[in-house]
Amino acid sequence: MDDLEFRRRLLADPNDNDPELIKTKNQSTTNRHFSNELQQLDQQLKQALNVDIPDNLADRILFHQSSQAQPKNHSPYKRYVSYGLAASVMFFVGVMVGQHDFYPQQPQQQVFTPASMSTIALQHVSAESQFVEHTDEAVTLQQVNAKLKPFGTSMNQLPGHIYYLNYCGFDGNRALHMIVGTDKGKMAVFIVPQTSSQMATDSDHINQSLLLPLQDASLIIVGDKGEKLMPIAEKLKSELYWEI
Repeated sequence: MDDLEFRRRLLADPNDNDPELIKTKNQSTTNRHFSNELQQLDQQLKQALNVDIPDNLADRILFHQSSQAQPKNHSPYKRYVSYGLAASVMFFVGVMVGQHDFYPQQPQQQVFTPASMSTIALQHVSAESQFVEHTDEAVTLQQVNAKLKPFGTSMNQLPGHIYYLNYCGFDGNRALHMIVGTDKGKMAVFIVPQTSSQMATDSDHINQSLLLPLQDASLIIVGDKGEKLMPIAEKLKSELYWEI
């Protein structure tokens, strides 16, 4: 077996125990070193792929699917790739990246008006109402602040019982979505990483929304039509602490 065939076989499967392959490996120190390196890389890949499933993964997938258009022709397929082949691909990509400059394009963030954000919040609540209606995750202050960290803010104390907390698609942007229990009932709360210059309101046949500008974001409350949302919004706003 020549060196080219030896390396090709090992890249395909670092743990190949073919007698001819083992014989070639033991013919030189270089071949043994090459084989050992690939086996170590293969083991690292196995460890990296052995990860726990994140909490609320099903909720995140459902919200992601609800906020983005689904492809019309999408059929599942199965692909079986050995860890050795994965190592080969990573090796090839590493070589290519090292040889070429790479300048990723930054995604364009959509600019919203206060009125449009209020409308989007209403549509979001209407679309997800059945999904979150019976959800109670008993969210803690620590969990809320972990989700608020990317927005540059944190909360001093919870404004009430938090039934639901997660990121959601907000017409192309990522917002924080909470379901908060108040003395007026459950209300949906959105924190959108889009600044607004003024307050805004909107309503449909069931709900109404109120938007308040924040330091580097916008706070939107959605509740039953006819309820006074301003006290809840002001309370939430007063509990937010912005990082300097």
